Amino acid sequence: MDSLAGRTAFITGGARGIGLAIARSLAGRGVSVAVADLDESALHAADAELSAVTTARSYLLDVRDRQRYAEIADAVEAELGPVSIVVNNAGVIDSVAPSRMDHTLWDYVMGVNAGGVYNGLQAFVPRMIERGLGGHIVNTASAAGLFVDGQSLLYKSGFLYHASKYAVVGLSESLRVELAHHGIGVSVLCPGPVATDMVENTQRFRPAEAPQRSAKINTILEAAQKLVRDHGVSPAVVGELVVEAMIENRPYILTAPDNAVPIRARMEALLDAVPQTPAQPE
Repeated sequence: MDSLAGRTAFITGGARGIGLAIARSLAGRGVSVAVADLDESALHAADAELSAVTTARSYLLDVRDRQRYAEIADAVEAELGPVSIVVNNAGVIDSVAPSRMDHTLWDYVMGVNAGGVYNGLQAFVPRMIERGLGGHIVNTASAAGLFVDGQSLLYKSGFLYHASKYAVVGLSESLRVELAHHGIGVSVLCPGPVATDMVENTQRFRPAEAPQRSAKINTILEAAQKLVRDHGVSPAVVGELVVEAMIENRPYILTAPDNAVPIRARMEALLDAVPQTPAQPE
């Protein structure tokens, strides 16, 4: 996209952390912004802040609620105009030990992290295609959607979380190819440690009927929360990276230089598994 000014953006998980930082960066470039979140008090604060800079609206939304999502999409476009920037950023970080795996938690984590992304796409992409005015989509995955590192607290977040984020990466990569001829770019955000309260916020909205985490999982998540709070990249930095990626239509947005080592190791393992000659039928 040559210019962002005058466009309208819709951002989930937009009242706090990375989502709010992206909204701030877009607002500063003359974009009208609509933010959606489950945290009502944070939404009010975000709305007041963003409205002082640009035209802004806020909406209470559980991204798993397809009907509510469709209603909000209609409301946003009626109030702010056609949406041509979509940031599917809402997410949770949760998991369970394999010995305690449970459909309730699977549905919750996949429903928010993967299903929520799809619901955002379903709500806006057909409209964007029909209008033919181009645009850009950013889907938030994680570095945990690119590799698993059993030695790192931050990158052994549990098989549920990894599965949901790998799904977002694959969805984004394939959709980028299919939307290119419509002039719609797609980027996948794969942040490393960012100074947010994602672990604590996840706990607030966790289903009451979900199985209790094991002591080991709790220890990992608590340590990860402390590490990102104390040493994570500022959300403001990520917000600027995302907006620059939109303008330049980059496929991937990463934030942690040390991710290069495990990513390279994974790519090398995949290449090593490629047979040198085609398999011969018996």
